Amino acid sequence: MTQNEILLGIGLTVALAVGSQILASRLRIPAVIVLLPAGFAAGALTDVVDPDKLVGPDFAPLVSLSVALILYDAGLGLDLRHLQGATRSVVVRLIVLGVLLTWGAVMALGPALLGVPFAVACMVGVILVVSGPTVVGPLLGHVRPSDTVRRVLIWEGSLIDPIGGILGAVVFHSILAGGFRTGHGFRFAVFFGGIVVGLVGGLVGSALLWFTLRVLRLGETLGTLAQLATVVAVAAGCDMVLDDTGLIAAVVTGMTVANLPGFDMPARRPFFETLVQLIIGLLFVSISATVTPKSVVPVLLPALGLVAVLVLLVRPPVSVLSTARSGLAAGERGFVGWMAPRGIVAASTAATFSTALVDAGLDGADKILPVTFLVIVGTVLVYALTAKPVAARLGVVRSARARPLLVGGAPWVIDLARALRAAGLDVLMWAGPAQEREQIREAGIEPAEGELLATATSPGARLEGVTAAFLLTDDDDFNVLASLVVQDGVDGPVLRIAPPPDSGAVVAPYAGGDLLFGRHLARHTLTEHFAQGARFLVRPASDMPVPGHDTLFVVRPDGRLEPATEARPVTPGAGDTLVLLGPVRH
Repeated sequence: MTQNEILLGIGLTVALAVGSQILASRLRIPAVIVLLPAGFAAGALTDVVDPDKLVGPDFAPLVSLSVALILYDAGLGLDLRHLQGATRSVVVRLIVLGVLLTWGAVMALGPALLGVPFAVACMVGVILVVSGPTVVGPLLGHVRPSDTVRRVLIWEGSLIDPIGGILGAVVFHSILAGGFRTGHGFRFAVFFGGIVVGLVGGLVGSALLWFTLRVLRLGETLGTLAQLATVVAVAAGCDMVLDDTGLIAAVVTGMTVANLPGFDMPARRPFFETLVQLIIGLLFVSISATVTPKSVVPVLLPALGLVAVLVLLVRPPVSVLSTARSGLAAGERGFVGWMAPRGIVAASTAATFSTALVDAGLDGADKILPVTFLVIVGTVLVYALTAKPVAARLGVVRSARARPLLVGGAPWVIDLARALRAAGLDVLMWAGPAQEREQIREAGIEPAEGELLATATSPGARLEGVTAAFLLTDDDDFNVLASLVVQDGVDGPVLRIAPPPDSGAVVAPYAGGDLLFGRHLARHTLTEHFAQGARFLVRPASDMPVPGHDTLFVVRPDGRLEPATEARPVTPGAGDTLVLLGPVRH
């Protein structure tokens, strides 16, 4: 390729990777639904989006190291406190039974269904045992199932990916050594040895990050660079020993960093998350570009049949057996049985091993990548189109109704909480002084756990179920500092009340960010108005506007809460409920 063709190929690949994800976000669908056909079309219509030409033989190791970074990021989101009791047993059974039944079904049906030798069917089967957080996560974000279901599926997807990668590497080397063709079969010693290599690599990576992040106390920029370098170096070293063992090392490193006291990793890592999203897009586009229409046509119908087998005949019994006597509700068990899309690890494993098997002269190996590509597309489409209605039918969709957390215990804050509860919301309150906590209980408002705010301000923590947090204490500096930290732990807006002009605060007068209700309703103003008889009222938006009232919140018919802020006033609509501040009583 000429220099201009290389530049065009790289530019087009990046543009497709980013543009597809932007389009998917606008359509509110998983990005893989757009990325795969975009890459496939680019590979079919152009000669420049071709990783074999752009990168050459270095493409396979780059894919492996890129996937290691993705799984490290996934490991950072795995909190061991959520893998306890029934959740742990369900996840373990899902992984074990999922691997055995999926692999066994494809091995049994593959030769007849796909027209390939047993060795190829074995390779396809082990590739398809994986799921993956890169696909499961966006689907669950779209569906919003119960927290229990979400934890189970995220843990399963994150842990089964490296296990599937190791299994794929062992099967690959077994086939090259004559296994599955001459009776040598699966090399269990190599498999368990690969797990040991990955675990050792994970411990080494954790030690390196402890030294760089804790001992050297690197800042955010150098700390992020240290994480990137550590994951790449450790994964590369493990892969040199045995293919794909770096995936286990990456997940173990991420989980250790996320759970070991002292690391204090933030819940959101903008640069790292952006990098991971870019890598996911580049990998999907590049891998799908290597699949040609000529290779897809002969296996189209058999691959669709394989999708039906995996979705209808394999996953449901895996879920039934894995969730038996687990305490999960019937609807939750059913939804777990209807969520097993394939993702980036399946694509990367197929792209890595299929070429080598073709070069080794294995009959039917040229079908591995197109079959995997079609199964990924098929499973993602099936689950993306049906997950939400299935979840609604099974009753596992988390309510869209807001659950705000009000931090503060002043009389006007308690009255505001009463008004929000009267508007139909489940309200939480937290206050520091014991007297204020007692007043919250007397008002009939649910008090948050005593350590809730400490948990929320701990890096990496998340307040499950809390959809908004409003900082309303009399300490304006506390409101500012808490709002900056808590925003990483709340899936919704985190806003603070405006401070008085002469509050004497050190930080608050100079802090940026949007303000709840705006400066005209600062903390001292609300306190004075409440002392002079102003009260919070709840009225339907259809009622005639009452002069002298300020609109503070709009509660939509589905329970969503929209606060009025300095930067964005709210606009009521038909069927809305308003939370108002009444006038001072003279």
